[in-house]
Amino acid sequence: MMSKVRTTLTIDEEVLRAVKVQAARTGKPDSQVIEDALRRDLGLDLLERLWSRASLNQEEAMALAVAAQHEARRKAIE
Repeated sequence: MMSKVRTTLTIDEEVLRAVKVQAARTGKPDSQVIEDALRRDLGLDLLERLWSRASLNQEEAMALAVAAQHEARRKAIE
């Protein structure tokens, strides 16, 4: 788990109202609703899901990346 930092945001009242409604519906704190939305919008949730499903170890992943790089270079030459 990553450490949390406190920050101050200035956001539209309508957005804050929607955050509070979502928080009440899901039982999550406002800050978690905002963080979840940011993670989705920034694509961080997708990266986390992909990494959690990764079955390759570091050596296998590197070998696959190098092979893909060689294939891309080979195609560029043709």
